[in-house]
Amino acid sequence: MSTPFPFTAVVGQDDLRLALLLNAVSPQVGGVLVRGEKGTAKSTAVRALSALMPEVDIVAGCRFSCDPAAPDPACPDGPHEAGGAGSRPARMVELPVGASEDRLVGALDIERALAEGVKAFEPGLLADAHRGILYVDEVNLLHDHLVDLLLDAAAMGASYVEREGVSVRHAARFLLVGTMNPEEGELRPQLLDRFGLTVEVAASREPDQRVEVVRRRLAYDDDPAGFAARWADEETSLRARIVAARALLPSVRLGDAALRQIAATCAAFEVDGMRADIVMARTATALAAWAGRTDVLSEDVRQAALLALPHRRRRNPFDAPGLDEDKLDDTLQEFGDDDRGGAEPGEDDDPDPDPDGGGGGRPPQDGPDDAPSPGDTSAQDSPAREEQAEEGRPRSAGGGEQQPVRAGEPFRTKALSVPGIGEGAAGRRSRARTEHGRTTGARRPRGALTKLHLAATVQAAAPHQRARGRSGRGLVVRRDDLRQATREGREGNLVLFVVDASGSMAARQRMTAVKGAVLSLLLDAYQRRDKVGLVTFRGKDAEVALPPTSSVDAAAARLDLLPTGGRTPLAAGLLKAQHVLRVERLRDPSRRPLLVVVTDGRATGGAEPVALASRAARLHAAEGTAAIVVDCESGPVRLGLATSLAGDLGGTAVTLDELRADAIAGLVKDVQTARRAA
Repeated sequence: MSTPFPFTAVVGQDDLRLALLLNAVSPQVGGVLVRGEKGTAKSTAVRALSALMPEVDIVAGCRFSCDPAAPDPACPDGPHEAGGAGSRPARMVELPVGASEDRLVGALDIERALAEGVKAFEPGLLADAHRGILYVDEVNLLHDHLVDLLLDAAAMGASYVEREGVSVRHAARFLLVGTMNPEEGELRPQLLDRFGLTVEVAASREPDQRVEVVRRRLAYDDDPAGFAARWADEETSLRARIVAARALLPSVRLGDAALRQIAATCAAFEVDGMRADIVMARTATALAAWAGRTDVLSEDVRQAALLALPHRRRRNPFDAPGLDEDKLDDTLQEFGDDDRGGAEPGEDDDPDPDPDGGGGGRPPQDGPDDAPSPGDTSAQDSPAREEQAEEGRPRSAGGGEQQPVRAGEPFRTKALSVPGIGEGAAGRRSRARTEHGRTTGARRPRGALTKLHLAATVQAAAPHQRARGRSGRGLVVRRDDLRQATREGREGNLVLFVVDASGSMAARQRMTAVKGAVLSLLLDAYQRRDKVGLVTFRGKDAEVALPPTSSVDAAAARLDLLPTGGRTPLAAGLLKAQHVLRVERLRDPSRRPLLVVVTDGRATGGAEPVALASRAARLHAAEGTAAIVVDCESGPVRLGLATSLAGDLGGTAVTLDELRADAIAGLVKDVQTARRAA
């Protein structure tokens, strides 16, 4: 086993290290979500934490890590007799993004079931992670069916397996730690709320600190064991402090004043539900224990809010996580009794209860003290802020170009889907044959068997048992008898937006409505787990404003800065989209595309621009690309050019009003009808 990088050797990342240590002190805090750019020691710090966790007492021979002091009466390996206790290091179990459902929750031992005729359960990763750490790298890329299983286990503290004739329940209480790069897509809100704390990490901009990071990493790579030995004393000291804080934790008193501050803070920031209040209370208590105190102070409540609330304030994936610290301070001051957090009258005040800085307080800031925080919406809406925002946007530069306008209010859109049945990545948009979904039948496996259809396999083998000389309980099964289960679910698609940003779309109210519609479709793509891309055309050419990505909020950011003006090279936009789709088909051939063209249908520039656009559209139709044209034409006189374009694409056209979910019914049926007619 390789030597892990020492936790105490991680340079900087104070918030990340504090959040992980608080969970080591009190696993009831609920885990940590680490968000940040690549190469910021996210995974290194998480893997190093497991070496600091105290050993776990277990029942000897129990595959489910039962505590000998209180064994699970429903343990599948039970009942456990008294004695036979042992101990082992705390486990850190990694859940790969591409793991199967069987690997996560466990499944019937097919080999024993068929060979011996007995029901035997083979535990999964949730059983391995019980009373330890379950680590998910790139947690935002985890498939929805695995997210559902994690949500159930995290909510109930147990895993229930009901499948293939097996009914098993076992304890599954674990510290959930996830890391993610927001550029690759956001996390599903239900799972986001399950993480007790969240921290944002970024690489330091200080040259001296960056030099130290490189120096330590090179030293570790040259001699991992020797490097770890040099940090052994610090690791031992930190491990002892965790044990001491755990022992002190039951004695920490959360006074009424601190509770009022917690409740008032959660109410002031309008977080959903009551989980935030509970997490803040547990975090503040752990902070006090970590500082060696038995009373929760106002500074503990403040630090708990900075760690527990930012990710719970997001209302949609385009909101940046953050907290208005001035508002937080005002709330704490208004509802605080005194800085002792409810200490008994007459007790001495310790002006510096934690000289090591482990008890919370304001985290270090990278900018000036008067810089607005990411969540300070009041500052963002101020006139001064508006001027600063305008300075960062392109100015008029001839050719009729206009400054970007804001998007209109998003709305719930009609369900758009790709016709037919695909075999793409799991998602929520179009019908597909998937590994997870409702079972629709069975077939002979093509290649390796992945999902056994047990009933069909037994049915295929049953008529041949006498000829095969069966004499015992076991079923004689040959490879030809195996049947693969066919399942139908939903897939995520590649939604490629082709947006007309020319002068014909430049009216401010009109472009505001158009951007609002595209933003609404982006929200829908986020909910349905799609990849998205953005092609824009104006002036003389088209450009790929955003290559296909899972980061829907990146598309929203590019849309917000989209200027308008100039001619309407519609053909160039369609040809650019065709090139993008051709490349994506090579990269990910199983992900079917949905082309969404947002235009009024006008085409200008060059010779015969309308005919060129028509020919470019027919290229998409020839390749079988499902297409929607969002008709942005307005005014009393309508030329119907967008409808003609939709006909050339083999798709259908909808107006901005028809795009709304509460508008006319049957939009998906129209798309499918148009595709069949083409």
